[in-house]
Amino acid sequence: MAACFAARGFTVTGVDLDKTKVYAINEGLAPVQEPELSEWTAKGKSRLKATSDLEMAVRETMMTFIVVSTPSEPGGGFSLRYVLPVCEGIGRALREKNDYHLVVLTSTVMPGSTGGAVRTSLEQASGKRCGTDFGLCYSPEFIALGSVIRNFLNPDFVLIGESDSHSGTILEEAYREVCENAPRAARMNFVNAELTKLSVNTYVTTKISFANMLARMCERLPEANVDDITAALGLDTRIGPKYLKGAISYGGPCFPRDNLALAAFARQIGARADIAQATDQFNRWQILWLADLVEHHSSSGATVGILGLTYKPDTDVVEEAAGLLLARELSRRGLSVAVFDPSANGSIQSTLGQKARVAPTAVECIEQASVVVLATPWPEFTKIDAHKWMRPSFPRVVIDCWGVLGHLENAKGVHYKRLGKSGDMEFAQAAS
Repeated sequence: MAACFAARGFTVTGVDLDKTKVYAINEGLAPVQEPELSEWTAKGKSRLKATSDLEMAVRETMMTFIVVSTPSEPGGGFSLRYVLPVCEGIGRALREKNDYHLVVLTSTVMPGSTGGAVRTSLEQASGKRCGTDFGLCYSPEFIALGSVIRNFLNPDFVLIGESDSHSGTILEEAYREVCENAPRAARMNFVNAELTKLSVNTYVTTKISFANMLARMCERLPEANVDDITAALGLDTRIGPKYLKGAISYGGPCFPRDNLALAAFARQIGARADIAQATDQFNRWQILWLADLVEHHSSSGATVGILGLTYKPDTDVVEEAAGLLLARELSRRGLSVAVFDPSANGSIQSTLGQKARVAPTAVECIEQASVVVLATPWPEFTKIDAHKWMRPSFPRVVIDCWGVLGHLENAKGVHYKRLGKSGDMEFAQAAS
């Protein structure tokens, strides 16, 4: 966000307690891994600086975005334990300002948070009135790691929960100067915006799970192919093609927890959220189902290889990733597991502990295994020569969760299985 605003002509001050990130930004370097971030940081270098002094940054600027973690609470919901101290610091700086200042919360929070504890904290620390002396908006981003820059610059829409129309207009105009696609703005009160954020991600997870449900059905039907079915479904404008891909569980830092949070909020207010709860249960069952399938095809003492431990390509985030969860489940069952990921290899051993061996390359991971699961569709996996997958003496089982290894379908020495496509009944019923 800071890099994009700076590259578009805004003067931006980033604030972080991590001095290594502050140093990196001040040197014109990207402090985290993300495609295109280095280029965009360089574009805005002359207008982008960083500091650990929050109050100074607020005093010198006109708009402050709060982009801090809101950890999940047991049973669902999000904690404000990092948000509120930031609000207090912003409030202290606002006390010393005469100019109108806009505060924008982008972190995902539970409905009632922005107009409740967040506004109260800002007002108490500043001694000023929200909507009159300063503005407050709730505007979460709908971005995915690995495509953050593209998603931020070309959003489907901009969601704005506003304390007052003046604040909403300031924020909408700022986004219009930054975004490339002139997105429509959905402006509303705080609670509606907060509920919209949770609803969007929960609806998407439901759509993903529906496609996965169809995939499990197709695996049991002769001549069935989930790709043909979802392609047709996506042509219906009431449904659309996005996220309609029969594969395996969704993961990452947002989808699973937003789904649980919506269900938790529904319980809090006495409403039912059966669809959200069923989606979460089905998604978690997918890992057990896949583990059953792998175990069925594994001989005693053999090694299972898992390619891909991040929740999607082009990121190093492994939170709730299908490959990581599968590795843990197979290890729990006593199977020997080897793993490889192009991005997470360096840190994954500490995450898995001694439960799995980290192979130095994808090819070595394949060579060690009698069953290989492609869990994350990294493009480099599709470029591995077919002969590297072959095992002439006893065909290697390759379970392709994403349908990206079609060139192995007729390869000798490979027992290729594409999830979501009909196969022999032994495969379809292995994880009944």
